[in-house]
Amino acid sequence: MIIIGRLTKNGLINTLKDERKVLNFTVAVNDYYKPKGADKAATITTYYNCSYWINMQLAERLTKGTLVELDGRIGVNAYTTMQGEAKASLILHVNAIKIHQTMKNNVAASIPKKEEVSEDLPF
Repeated sequence: MIIIGRLTKNGLINTLKDERKVLNFTVAVNDYYKPKGADKAATITTYYNCSYWINMQLAERLTKGTLVELDGRIGVNAYTTMQGEAKASLILHVNAIKIHQTMKNNVAASIPKKEEVSEDLPF
């Protein structure tokens, strides 16, 4: 499954008991639709708790507000609160991360693209 959304807070590296490391973060995905017969559009936000096991150096770039495209496997974590209320959360086990936009000083800053080099080719 591929989702595109913004991080709700900075990514956090957690170390497990067996010394393995996992990068955890939460992504918010907004959806807009107009219900049949309604005058106004409705907005719904879905939150995904994400875990990434491949590259911990990415944590410094995964900051609050960063726009990311994630490819991974989705799951559900169901639990019961202390008050006996049933709850659930969506989990995304991330295989690939593509950063589309970062946030610097609360202002969106696009990631610079590689400069095109024009070379004179002999053929």
